[in-house]
Amino acid sequence: VQLQASGGGLVQAGASLKLSCVASARTLANVHMAWFRQAPGKEREFIASISSNNSTANYLDSVKGRFTISRDNAKNAVYLQMNSLKPEDTSTYYCAARLGGYRSIYQGQKYWPYWGQGTLVTVSS
Repeated sequence: VQLQASGGGLVQAGASLKLSCVASARTLANVHMAWFRQAPGKEREFIASISSNNSTANYLDSVKGRFTISRDNAKNAVYLQMNSLKPEDTSTYYCAARLGGYRSIYQGQKYWPYWGQGTLVTVSS
């Protein structure tokens, strides 16, 4: 599975951005998807994940209510709608994928073997 993320940019605090990630797989019907982010000098952290059948989503507590993960299997795409952005959201955002089982606790990088190249989001104060 090859992933291509896009949609990052420079915005002011309080603004919104929508990230997209398109997968090269023939179908995403059995592929679970996630978003991570990594700020300079910090470890990569889990943001959100969504199951292959779109039935379950999980979020980092600090983005609940502001970020929404969604997917469109017909377009082989997953999205991250980010609202009310804060300067601390400034990071490079990565999409990730895994096959097989999906569990809400799968928030570590080790559970996600496929990665996109990252898209930079910068939020100014």
